[in-house]
Formats: sequence, C-alpha cells, structure tokens
Amino acid sequence: MTPFLRKFLGMNWLLLGIALVLCVLGVIAVYSASSFRTEDYWHKQAVWVVAGIAVFTVTSLIDYRWVKWAALPMYILSIFFVILTYTGLGEEHGGAKCWLRVPGVGTFQPSQMAVIAGVLTVGLFLSQFRKLHPMLKLVFTGAIVGGPMLLILKQPDFGMTLVWIPVILSMLLLNGMPKRYIISILLIGVSVLPLLINFVLKPYQRARIIAFVDPGIDPLGAGWAINQSLIAIGSGGFGGKGFMATGTQVEQGFIPGTTVHTDYIYTAIGEQFGFVGGVVLIALFAVLILTMLVCAHQSADELGLLITAGFTGQIFFHVYQNIGMTIALMPITGLPLPLISYGGTFLVMVMFGLGLVNSVWVHRKALP
Repeated sequence: MTPFLRKFLGMNWLLLGIALVLCVLGVIAVYSASSFRTEDYWHKQAVWVVAGIAVFTVTSLIDYRWVKWAALPMYILSIFFVILTYTGLGEEHGGAKCWLRVPGVGTFQPSQMAVIAGVLTVGLFLSQFRKLHPMLKLVFTGAIVGGPMLLILKQPDFGMTLVWIPVILSMLLLNGMPKRYIISILLIGVSVLPLLINFVLKPYQRARIIAFVDPGIDPLGAGWAINQSLIAIGSGGFGGKGFMATGTQVEQGFIPGTTVHTDYIYTAIGEQFGFVGGVVLIALFAVLILTMLVCAHQSADELGLLITAGFTGQIFFHVYQNIGMTIALMPITGLPLPLISYGGTFLVMVMFGLGLVNSVWVHRKALP
C-alpha cells in the first residue's frame, strides 16, 4: 500500500461525513432562504462546497507540521490583506469595511483568513516555547494577536474581533497556562468592555447591544431584526411550517433579504423546520465539535493539539454566537454559521481548518 493511499484510507471519515452533511444542508438552507429573491445564491454556494471539499482533502493528506514554515508567511499576508481593506479596494457591507475586492475574482473577508493564520502562528509559538514563563507567554501571544484584533475592530467588525478570545484562551489553557491568568484576562476584558462599547464601537453597534438588553426599546429600529427573528423561529413551532413555505416571515421580507441567507440563516431554518430542525442541526455541530476534540486528544504532539483546539474554539464560538443572536441569547454581531451560511471565503476557510484537524488525525503517530 502506497503512503498516499494509506493516508487517504486513514482519514477521519466521521469528520468528513459530518462536514459534508452540514455543507449539503447549508446549500438547501440557502436555497430555501433566498429562493424568494431574484438571485440564486445556492448555485454559488454549491460551487464553493466543491472547492471546500478539494481544499479539505488536499490539506488532510499533507503533514500538518508544514505549519512550521507556512504559519508566519500566512500571518503576514493576512495582515496585509486586512490593511488593504482600508484602501480603495475595501468594500463596506453592513456598516463595516471588512471586505476586499479582488479584480476579476470577487470579494473576500481577510479577517477570516487572519483568524486561521493567528491560530497557526500562536500554536507554533506556544508549542516551541512551552517552558516560557506564563507572563512572557501572555506578552508574546498578545503581541501576535493584538495587531490583527485592533485592525479588525477598527473596520469595525466586532464579531470577528470577539472570535479571537475563545480561540486564544482555549489554546493557552491547553498549553498549561495557570487558570488564575485566564481568569484575570477575562476579568480585565469584562472591565474594559464598557469603555469599548462607548468609545470604540459605532452608534449602530451600540444600538444593537442596547436592543439585546431590551429588545422592546426600539422595536422599529435597532430591535427590529431580533424581534422578527424571534417571531419567525417561534412561529415555526415543533415541526416547522415546511420547506419553502409561503406566508412566512422570511418569504414576506420581515427578515432582511440581504442577511437572511447569511447572518440569519438559522432563523429561516427554525421557521421552516421548527424545533426538530434546529435540534438536528445543533446535534450535527455537537458531533462535529466532539470529533474535533477526539482528534486533538489523539494528536502526536503539542502543535497538533493546539491548532486543533484553536479551530474547535473557532467553530464552537461561531455556532454559539450565530444561533444565540437569532434567539436573543447574544447581541447581533453578524457572524456566519459555519458551513451553513452563504459565503465562499468562510466556507473554504472552515474546510481548510477542518482539513488541518484531519491531518492531525491522519498523522497522529509520532515521528521517530
């Protein structure tokens, strides 16, 4: 048996299977949410799914230890792309100038690439300097992630800035960072949050947070989206109104047509497929995350453990934040639902991350 075939047969097929099921469900959800509009987004989503599967397969078969040479160049390149969003190539969507226009190709969101590159760079640093003093680890890790976080926050993309927190904290914790340091970071973050909300965020972002605390304070303005989302999901009941049902909140346009297939995709799923559909979707994500944790547990070295933990933290927070904001558990930040929401950049990046996790599984036997 050739090494290539051995690697291919040794892939974590449960990880791939769950990812494929979620991708297919994503195409169906995008179709059902956007079929009432003029543009068929699901065609593009299906193409990106094929591209994502190819990226997943190639990444799975390459030894993840190549990160030692690729992490820093990818990190620098991602920061360069984020900086370009401040130039004439940047495009504004939803109040944030976080998209980059590539002539002849289209648009993509560099901040999503920056998170992936940040996971690889921090994982490489922590695995190489495990015995470094915890305070020095925090200083250097802060230096690595501080620049991208500030650039992304200034766009302003508050949601993508928040993603860094659970990702980096999970990696620090598994690297042996004492819990008192983790707790101190969280307490400092909570104390700084009011200053951030009042002096850094734009007025519409502050209005979203106020509407999260009290959805009834501005029902026709900042509270409109969350109130309509709750009505839509609640009206779905136990079994939902049915696939592409008419007379729904989604079909009538109460959920903004520009975001129903991206940020509010779970709202469309909850209305059409009800409580059962929502539970099935969350269960699939739970299996995906548990499978990633098993891959982390079986990793051959700390580098594999850390990058797997980082990607697991990213997927978990995206799922929690996206679903949470549609049911008023979290403020609205505009984070997509992995593998479900429409968007080529994020889908390919998620499949790339899952491919790295699969590579950790494939190469879980320690090198001699």
